[in-house]
Amino acid sequence: MPKVSYSQKDRAKIQEELIKVTLSLLAEKGMKHTTVENVYGTVGISRTFFYTFFASKEDLIIATLYYQQPKIIAYATLLAQTYASDLPEALRQFLRSCVQGEKKGIAVLSIADQQQLFKKISQSSYELFRQRQFKLFSDLLTIFGVEPNLEIVGIFTNLSLALMVIRKAVPDDLPLLVADTIDKTVEIQIEGIIAYLYQ
Repeated sequence: MPKVSYSQKDRAKIQEELIKVTLSLLAEKGMKHTTVENVYGTVGISRTFFYTFFASKEDLIIATLYYQQPKIIAYATLLAQTYASDLPEALRQFLRSCVQGEKKGIAVLSIADQQQLFKKISQSSYELFRQRQFKLFSDLLTIFGVEPNLEIVGIFTNLSLALMVIRKAVPDDLPLLVADTIDKTVEIQIEGIIAYLYQ
């Protein structure tokens, strides 16, 4: 007989499982191939019960992106400690890991994923996301020994996300880019980010 009453602790555990499954699917397959059915089926709950946690797939994706932020900070902190005498190298290793999101369990949304997601969320959700994104990239700069200000955070955010999104898009979504040299291109772009931040 199915359980009909869940404690707050049970619900919190189920919600975290839903987010963990989503993070794994997003990192591996992207948003397009991460379905609500895959998520609640893997966790072992019903569709109806799923919607008591998240009103939509987009709300689940946003919650998942928020969930990974402390993990990203923890990973950056570990790299900064490991390369304490060479913070540019710590940042270099961090960016390489983010570019290989699917291999490192880091969810990176494609261009199409971003367009789909942000068409369907409210303006207040979008504004909150931007605030939390700003804090994430500001904290990352601090960890890697760069004094953040409004302009530097914006540029670092744009350069980092462009690097990840473009790498993810080749060759399927950006077929005119040369796939054979994309990894070397990424390395040059990473060096450009480091040169800019540590000039």
